Amino acid sequence: MTKPATVDPKLLEYATSTQARYIEAIKEHGSIRAASRALGVGKSAIQDSLGRLKKAAAVRGYAPEFDLQHAVAPGQVLRGASTLYRDGQPIMQWVKTRADDVAMAEIMRAGFEAMASELPRVKPVKAPKVTNAKLANLYTLTDSHVGMLAWHRENLAPNGDWDLSIAERVLAGCFEHMVNASPAARVGIVAQLGDFLHSDGLEAKTPTSGHILDQDGRFPKVVQAALRILRRVVDFALAKHERVVVLLAEGNHDLASSVWLRAMFKALYENEPRVEVIDSELPYYVYQHGKTMIAWHHGHLKKNDQLPLLFAAQFPKVWGDTEKRYAHVGHRHHVEEKEHAGMSVIQHSTLASRDAYAARGGWMSERQCTAITYHADFGQVCRNTVTPEMLEAA
Repeated sequence: MTKPATVDPKLLEYATSTQARYIEAIKEHGSIRAASRALGVGKSAIQDSLGRLKKAAAVRGYAPEFDLQHAVAPGQVLRGASTLYRDGQPIMQWVKTRADDVAMAEIMRAGFEAMASELPRVKPVKAPKVTNAKLANLYTLTDSHVGMLAWHRENLAPNGDWDLSIAERVLAGCFEHMVNASPAARVGIVAQLGDFLHSDGLEAKTPTSGHILDQDGRFPKVVQAALRILRRVVDFALAKHERVVVLLAEGNHDLASSVWLRAMFKALYENEPRVEVIDSELPYYVYQHGKTMIAWHHGHLKKNDQLPLLFAAQFPKVWGDTEKRYAHVGHRHHVEEKEHAGMSVIQHSTLASRDAYAARGGWMSERQCTAITYHADFGQVCRNTVTPEMLEAA
């Protein structure tokens, strides 16, 4: 007689809602296989999820099979444990903890994947009837800083205010202008090039240096606005192009948020075969369009003149298969373009206003976004630039 499967009920304290549902189903039906049939979920998916749960619990200090029975403090992870045994029984234990960024990142990524698995999928929509198979339109939004609060009295700029509602109107409106002004290319690339969110969590500060940021509203409101904007721009692109490639790049302001954005949008458009989300943990990204190489990096880790050699070394096959090559960066909030040996590097401006920090530092730039059309054989063939003022004139 097969022994019924059991799962340690204490693991529920560390489980996501999906993992808790799996544990309850195993308890009710007696085995992982039976729970799999009842839930309509693959057996391996349940096993993998419970494996992640055990790892997450162990990082928090709970792994009874290894004599770890006590959870560590919130915000801490297990660094190590020393146990003194007598006659095979533990009689004394030393537990060391610390904030382990790598382990926390793994837990965070698993959590994002779990949340994404429960998102309702977008239903496929009809593709446009006529597109040019040789063309790819690149629509770049960089350093959008959704959630930033800027005041025209501090930046001395006409229309210099920036908040959640303004960001939503300007970003979606300018993107729509770019799409409408561009040729009917077969491929449309939505390149969100990093720093889409102004802050990376509940505390309004930069994730690496801890600088205090001017933020409009609570972080959940910022997340909701960011998702609405990105959903709208992807839908605009789907109406125009037969195939849509979505890049959600890592920036220095949104190191963690770029992870959950990629996980969520990959899940959202899972059932839409015309959408491809570039899923890369490495913050250097490439797309090959015929003999044209299109590359991206936010700009926070490497300088512009270092990128051609880096992309040649990181992606030698794409480099070798192409004749026209372009790298796109943001980060510095102003336009700059230079042709290097083998690759042109194009630095894009931002649509966002200057916040108080930028205004006091004297950093200025023309607010704009640019759509660039690439030909599979000839490289760049067309550009269209949009400014926020064009929305007021429309």
